[in-house]
Amino acid sequence: MLKGFLLEYALSLPPLVLAFEFNPQTLSRTRTITLPTSSVPGFRGYDFTLPTETARVAQGVSVQAEEFSMEILLDATDRMNDGDAIATTFGVEPELDTLRSMVEPKSQGPAGLQTLASLGLGEQRAFQRDQHASVLLLVWGTHILPVFLTSVHVDEKAHLPTLIPYRANATLSFRVIEGNNPFYTVEKVRQLVGAGLNLASTISGSVSVSLGVSF
Repeated sequence: MLKGFLLEYALSLPPLVLAFEFNPQTLSRTRTITLPTSSVPGFRGYDFTLPTETARVAQGVSVQAEEFSMEILLDATDRMNDGDAIATTFGVEPELDTLRSMVEPKSQGPAGLQTLASLGLGEQRAFQRDQHASVLLLVWGTHILPVFLTSVHVDEKAHLPTLIPYRANATLSFRVIEGNNPFYTVEKVRQLVGAGLNLASTISGSVSVSLGVSF
């Protein structure tokens, strides 16, 4: 089974990295657009005839960043059976602590080194003006996406006698960081290549059907 990775793209203490077995039954991806509305009677802003007019038609339409969610399983059973000292003592608590740290505010110190804000400033409220969220890289298969981890929901399924969990399901929600960064650029190039392959496959299939009908 392939491994997925979630890692913080920063100089941070401690470095945040989470590896997990990634073979979900579902992965939900969502992209939405917001259409402008007008109270002007007879508004016909979406009328068009030629392809060159579509830019005018789309004026005022905003595209939201892509969001998606997935469920991962964190299970220390195999490592416990192999005698792993950390798993035997702490189960999956280190993994859960990593996820919690990924959604907690960070503060940047000297030389760009960042730490959990609660360790440095002691602020009572999350995400003060001089604090920020973690920029993460989600790695699975051929994809490397820059993301914000927007939500973490954990269901602990089994516990050690010390009440430390050794099996848990985590539902993670992300928002893709779209813009001028190398990871998003590579993903867009990969997407364009995939769309081109789909076009080639569609044309090839259409030609094959046409030839079959003609004969």
